[in-house]
Amino acid sequence: MTDAAGDLTTEIEATGALLRNARSMVARRVIGQDSVVDLSLTALLCGGHGLLVGAPGLAKTRLVETLGTVMGLDSNRVQFTPDLMPSDILGAEVLETDVATGNRAFRFIEGPIFCQLLMADEINRAGPRTQSALLQAMQEKEATVAGERRARGSPFHVLATQNPIEQEGTYPLPEAQLDRFLVQIDVPYPSREAEREIVLATTGVDDADVSQVFNATSLIAAQTMLRRMPVGDGVLNAILDLVRAARPGEADTPGFVTEAVSWGPGPRAAQALMMTVRARALLQGRLAPSLEDVEAMAAPVLKHRMALSFAARAAGNTIDNVIAQLVGATMRTEAAA
Repeated sequence: MTDAAGDLTTEIEATGALLRNARSMVARRVIGQDSVVDLSLTALLCGGHGLLVGAPGLAKTRLVETLGTVMGLDSNRVQFTPDLMPSDILGAEVLETDVATGNRAFRFIEGPIFCQLLMADEINRAGPRTQSALLQAMQEKEATVAGERRARGSPFHVLATQNPIEQEGTYPLPEAQLDRFLVQIDVPYPSREAEREIVLATTGVDDADVSQVFNATSLIAAQTMLRRMPVGDGVLNAILDLVRAARPGEADTPGFVTEAVSWGPGPRAAQALMMTVRARALLQGRLAPSLEDVEAMAAPVLKHRMALSFAARAAGNTIDNVIAQLVGATMRTEAAA
């Protein structure tokens, strides 16, 4: 083993240990949602954003607050409402008068988006103008206010929540903005045992203590290291085969996808899979991702980047069923190869 390879191995192992420590810290306060915690940490580790989808009362806000503490990030929370304006999240210039000189000048007051971890609560309740303002900040490393580009925090992550039950008075997120979310994180109801533990832990006097594990500098270093993590040709081929097979109309698209899917994922899905399979391997203490990681990350990466046709929805089909069928076919092909 060369010195460079040995150094990378040591770095991967050290970062993985830190991540597992962070995961155990978050799990102290977010009980019974291990997969949700893992996917949220994956989004942060990959330098991306996460879309949390779940019913009210499932600790989504508690999760983001705890992540801010454990990861050592400056965090803000915005409750999105139909009357929320772009300036409410980006900030605005105000005209001020100097008491001593009487001179008047504009001063920029930063909005909540100038942080490192932003919780966009019920993001689909905001209007298109506000969503487009958030979209620029999610994709670029700056926000434009009053014609001037202003750098935002680094690192910068958005964890947005969306209620799958109540759709009245909402503005569905456009496909371009959905594609900016690295993963969709479905937040299920807890098991009976987990709910019993939640009730006991949250109705007493004391709350579980958590401590900081990362800070902004160490998180950026981990994000950089993750991009150096090796990925085998078999995993890369599986990612490409999976993403390309999910697009209706392609030469190698399975018939069930062409029948059920109206539009499929673009290249950003393959990029997201390349990053998230590395993060999953790192969380599990492995030095490189495997086909099992591709299978596990397929649904979180693909489901918000695909849409069912009307006929498929009318027949009772779901995007989860299509992805599961697609993963099964792809994995069989890769195993045979």
